[in-house]
Amino acid sequence: MADLSPVAAFVAGTVSFLSPCVLPLVPGYVSMISGTTVDEIQQQSGDRKLLAGVMVKSLSFVLGFSVVFIALGAAATKIGQLTRNYHSILGIVAGAIIIIFGLHLTGILQIKALYADKRMHSVAGGTSVWAAFAVGFAFAFGWTPCIGPILSAILALAASQGTVSKGILLLSIYSLGLAVPFLLTSLGIERFLAFYSRFRQHLHKVEVGSGVLLICLGLLIGFNKFTVLNQYLGFLNQFVLKLERLFT
Repeated sequence: MADLSPVAAFVAGTVSFLSPCVLPLVPGYVSMISGTTVDEIQQQSGDRKLLAGVMVKSLSFVLGFSVVFIALGAAATKIGQLTRNYHSILGIVAGAIIIIFGLHLTGILQIKALYADKRMHSVAGGTSVWAAFAVGFAFAFGWTPCIGPILSAILALAASQGTVSKGILLLSIYSLGLAVPFLLTSLGIERFLAFYSRFRQHLHKVEVGSGVLLICLGLLIGFNKFTVLNQYLGFLNQFVLKLERLFT
């Protein structure tokens, strides 16, 4: 039976993108890393050279934050291996922490530290691919308090993996879930702005929904019942198995 952790990681990355503290500032990041204003990108949407430059720098930005998240995944898995004898206790602790983060997202419990994000806007962008990478690197550190509740759940899953390579894969998939919508935004800023104007009224609902999912996930991890999802998500299980066959 396939492990559904990769599916959870990808969904978590996408939900992180849709979070109220990331989604509204995406156009600003596209402008920062490309060195071009959003208006200019809209006006020159047919300029293939401009769009190619924006995409290359966006890929570099994605690589920047992916490096940080993947390193965190490797570290979490290594720590999980070193503390394997205390797996049940750590599972309960990790589940409790994730539940607390979930309560924070629903608004039931407010953790002030998670509002004190450091966005590092002072990092210069738009001059080179390396500058875009630096902005992505800073993004990962600066926004960790903001996306921390969701990221912590995936790191808890990474800590339960048998090998460091599996932890790296899990956080790579999380990064991909965050990267795909960002890259799509870079390709079509006009469509993103139209989407955001309709979607922003639902941002709080996404946050509350994410909190409920984290509470459920925390309970599953705390009681070591995460594999129960396999029984109820059979269609995803088959999909993951097919993907595993493609890459093995």
